[in-house]
Order: sequence, then C-alpha cells, then structure tokens
Amino acid sequence: MYSTVNSNNMTIHYDSNTDLLYLRLDTTKQTVINKQVSEDITLDMGIDDKIVGIEILDASKKVALADLLPLHYELKKAS
Repeated sequence: MYSTVNSNNMTIHYDSNTDLLYLRLDTTKQTVINKQVSEDITLDMGIDDKIVGIEILDASKKVALADLLPLHYELKKAS
C-alpha cells in the first residue's frame, strides 16, 4: 500500500511494501543533494543547505506511523 498526504507545502509518502517513509518539507522544484545521516535516514538538502526532504527506511520501527498518517477515507457506491 502506498499512501500520500499533502498539507500546504509538505507531502508525506509511505510505502508499506518497502516500509519507506518520505517527508517532503518543501515542494519547490530545486536541485537537491542527498546526505546520509545514518544507515536508514537520508536528508535531501536544497538551496542554502536547507533540509527539503527526509527518507526513512524501516519507518515502522522508527516512527509512530499511526500518529503521522491518520488517513481516513470513505468509499462511496456509484449511483
């Protein structure tokens, strides 16, 4: 399952098949440099060395996903 949540200028992507969480903090198009800060966490550094994205591997072991991804939706029957 792949989930995406948008909030103003931030986007959260989670792929439960790979347990990968990606937080995009600034959706402005820009060139980024990846900076690996640990084995499972990589930062995307943008203009002026600002953090514009965070990738977390094995996310369910490191983040309270239920609190971060409160996805609620309804499926409506077609009329």
